[in-house]
Amino acid sequence: MTASVPAPASVPVSVPARLSARRITLAYGERTVSTGLSLDVPDGAFTAVVGANACGKSTLLRAFVRLLRPTAGTVSFDDRDVTRWRPKAIARQVGFLPQTLTAPENTRARQLVARGRYPHQSVLATWSPEDERAVDEAMAAAGVGDLADRELESLSGGQRQRVWIAMVLAQETPYLLLDEPTTFLDLAHQYQLLALLARLRDGGRTIIAVLHDLNQACRYADHLVAMREGRVVAEGAPADIIDAALVREVFDLPCVVVPDPVTGAPMVVPTP
Repeated sequence: MTASVPAPASVPVSVPARLSARRITLAYGERTVSTGLSLDVPDGAFTAVVGANACGKSTLLRAFVRLLRPTAGTVSFDDRDVTRWRPKAIARQVGFLPQTLTAPENTRARQLVARGRYPHQSVLATWSPEDERAVDEAMAAAGVGDLADRELESLSGGQRQRVWIAMVLAQETPYLLLDEPTTFLDLAHQYQLLALLARLRDGGRTIIAVLHDLNQACRYADHLVAMREGRVVAEGAPADIIDAALVREVFDLPCVVVPDPVTGAPMVVPTP
């Protein structure tokens, strides 16, 4: 992965969102996380979901990918409830990188990345040159081509994270949902990953990622969703919604907001 400063992007002209939530209530047992939450994911955009810990960001992504069924409301893809899609069919449309990842023991990096091709397999379709190409390109994009034969247990946390990212890229879905994808990555690899996601967006993919670094979100995403206590507080282009009042409301953080000296995007500077 190579880092670069992305060119300013804009959310496409408004069209019906393929992935959306309509007045959903999300809960884990007796604990309700969100009530009446609605959100459209802009097609062809890089959406960053930001907010304090335990505000419902990851829960929202889990609902989008059918890992958590709303107790009320509907999550839909192409105007069809996601729970009515067959698993492989939706997995060819929406790729997901969760926070918690566990691989079988004695798994080599390339073997794990190859698992991303599972939605494209069937009883009649065996491993193909197309699968081989997808794995090669995904590993190159994630910067882990040289780790192909290494067992995951021998890799650092950051290296393992990049292998997992390669697995999701190998899935070759038009939608990529990533929950805190910069976890375990050093600063250089964080920016390289975000630049890669911006390039994928520029190539027509729809990206939605939970990010903790608000300045990184403002620099690379063209659409922000700010959450607090299970609700969407604000959404829109970073330049349109990020100010000191919103940062205080969402993060309880006093700050000033100044232009990023490289991109001109909003940059949050905490104050004492």
